[in-house]
Amino acid sequence: MPSYLLYKPYGVLSQFTDSTKKKRTLKDVYPFPPHVYPIGRLDENSEGLLILSDEKGQNQRILGGKVEKEYWVQVEGIPNQEAIQALREGVRITVRKKPYHTQPATVQPILQDPILPERNPPIRFRKQIPTSWLSIVLKEGKNRQVRKMTAKVGYPTLRLVRWRIGSYTLQHMQVGEVVRHNKPLTF
Repeated sequence: MPSYLLYKPYGVLSQFTDSTKKKRTLKDVYPFPPHVYPIGRLDENSEGLLILSDEKGQNQRILGGKVEKEYWVQVEGIPNQEAIQALREGVRITVRKKPYHTQPATVQPILQDPILPERNPPIRFRKQIPTSWLSIVLKEGKNRQVRKMTAKVGYPTLRLVRWRIGSYTLQHMQVGEVVRHNKPLTF
């Protein structure tokens, strides 16, 4: 039962098919076996660590609210302490057209821009508005949650990279790279 760690590129859907046949999917990145499926998702505009597996129960272990997921988030502007505290305590967002209060998160400013591969295409750049990076650690994962959270506190997400799931990271991986694990992943 192999599992795979993928550094999902920007612009790739976290699925194997696209009904429009106009977007890149996981099958365009690597020839995964047919019985493997992604655990959790990253939206098309997000990058980073994605786990694919055929192991039953892996999905629930990772997404069941106990495994940390760390995101490195480039935002427009420099968040003030009130915004960071609100993210830490949880904010009200909309999930499936219903109000939802996010669980507490670990949020820290990243003081130096992280060393990441350049994104293609690059983020939009505005001379008058600075950008900054945050590390946001969640145990939950609602649809576009991080983007909704940063927008809610007034600092829209420009680039989102899932850096870590549990103890597995993107360390030493390149965009589009796949690492195969022949033993079950541990969380």
